[in-house]
Amino acid sequence: MKVLHVITGLAAGGAEQQLRFLLPHLRARCDVAVLTGSGVVADAIARTGVPVHQVGMRGNRDLRAVGRLARLMRRHRYEVVHTHLYRACVYGRLAARLANVPAIVATEHSIGREHIEGRRLTLPVRALYLASELLGHLTVAVSPTVADRLAGWGVPRSRIVVIPNGVDGRAFGFDAALRRRTRLRLGVPARAFVIGGVGRLEPGKRFDTLIEALPALGSAVLLLVGSGSYEPRLRQFAGSVGAGHRLIFAGESTDVRAMLSAMDVLAAPSAEETFGLAVVEALAAGLPVLYDACPAVDDLPPGSAPGARRVPPDRLAAELAALAARPPGRLPPPEAVRLYDIRRQADRLESLYLRLLGAVPTEDQR
Repeated sequence: MKVLHVITGLAAGGAEQQLRFLLPHLRARCDVAVLTGSGVVADAIARTGVPVHQVGMRGNRDLRAVGRLARLMRRHRYEVVHTHLYRACVYGRLAARLANVPAIVATEHSIGREHIEGRRLTLPVRALYLASELLGHLTVAVSPTVADRLAGWGVPRSRIVVIPNGVDGRAFGFDAALRRRTRLRLGVPARAFVIGGVGRLEPGKRFDTLIEALPALGSAVLLLVGSGSYEPRLRQFAGSVGAGHRLIFAGESTDVRAMLSAMDVLAAPSAEETFGLAVVEALAAGLPVLYDACPAVDDLPPGSAPGARRVPPDRLAAELAALAARPPGRLPPPEAVRLYDIRRQADRLESLYLRLLGAVPTEDQR
């Protein structure tokens, strides 16, 4: 089985990292097509031997990308096209139809109540998404929360399948030696209490609330892993509250394990998430987690993630201060990490591919 994964970009975001970690666990022969740019995740994928095709899309209205994608699909005779992120879903599903690809799947990673991948959900954005959805066969929602939002848009439930994101717990296990090396490289004192934030540096992630809390946290250090348009504003804000010397911008990183090993707590203050992959990765690394919105935890049975606690923004500084005063140390990975095992999710995706290709009988055919 030949599968082409089409994704908008390959910077170090949640959807991009998820694709990178998923590929080694898929038995199908997989290629990747990236619409715009490259990035650290593209390089990491290519180093594993998976071909990464650059489409060279120059803007949201570069319709030539559809033709380039369709020619790529015809040339390699892919049996499945699997799209990820808004632009890739719109352009990739159309190209797959033009190329007569037998099975067309999309994963919806980032649909929020008011935004999708940072863009406002205007009527034209929503209409274009729904029109392109009709060109595919199924849409994978990364959480029941996302499935409900898709259904609320008007996507039939029969065309939605929930397959959560996956995590390889062993790949994120805590490493004391790695912690020492990473702190040394970043210039973090060995005994410092490190608050971590992982994700795109955009307003919706609300990392400014962590910066605001820093002055009351003694010698604690804030380590932000990611990049984005909001970084200059965050730097300016840190300077204005006198916390700039205790704030480290690590930039994009494919070695998330190293960054998590260097931290003592992960804080995820975002008000809206579609899954919360960084939270599950942090739990796999044995970190306590303070979050405001995380379907990955909230959709699980109670007690599956005891190290993760919902904390509203007005309580965040106090909770961080309590942890800094009495650091809990490393926690055992909770049941949530096993429930989101990436091998299980890869098996479910491959079964979905085979069902769409007619290789696995449906319930009606049994």
